[in-house]
Amino acid sequence: MVKADLLNGLSEEDAGQVMKLAKRTILTSGAELFHLGDVAGSIYLIARGRLRLTLPMQVRNREEDMLVEERAPGQTVGWSALIPPYRFTLTATAPLETEVLALSREALMEHFAANPGTGYAVSMNLASVIGERLQLFQTMWVREVQRMVEARCA
Repeated sequence: MVKADLLNGLSEEDAGQVMKLAKRTILTSGAELFHLGDVAGSIYLIARGRLRLTLPMQVRNREEDMLVEERAPGQTVGWSALIPPYRFTLTATAPLETEVLALSREALMEHFAANPGTGYAVSMNLASVIGERLQLFQTMWVREVQRMVEARCA
């Protein structure tokens, strides 16, 4: 079984029950898993490979995908599937062949309703994943503000 940050603290049995809901998908190198703004119906656990999370930005009058972070095996992507308004906030692309385990929102919510302890544990783990992203964006934002202040003072 894949050791996943989303399943931290769950017993093997409880984690196994969640993993029974997963559907394996193989992404070829360069394949897009989801795109910014798409409806988020599933959350994904990376089993093998890597995913690049990017944000499109205008750079010199053209759009470029700017790397936000790269996620590795055991890590979660696509948490927007469990957070309203259920739309992806970044684009995920596989830089090499990558295997992900998709957990649909509907299946998870049904499972959590029947197993509230599992739902609570996964929710707390999800909060940690989201917190990591917020810290990353805060660091990026502070760095950019610092550059702007330094440029004004120069």
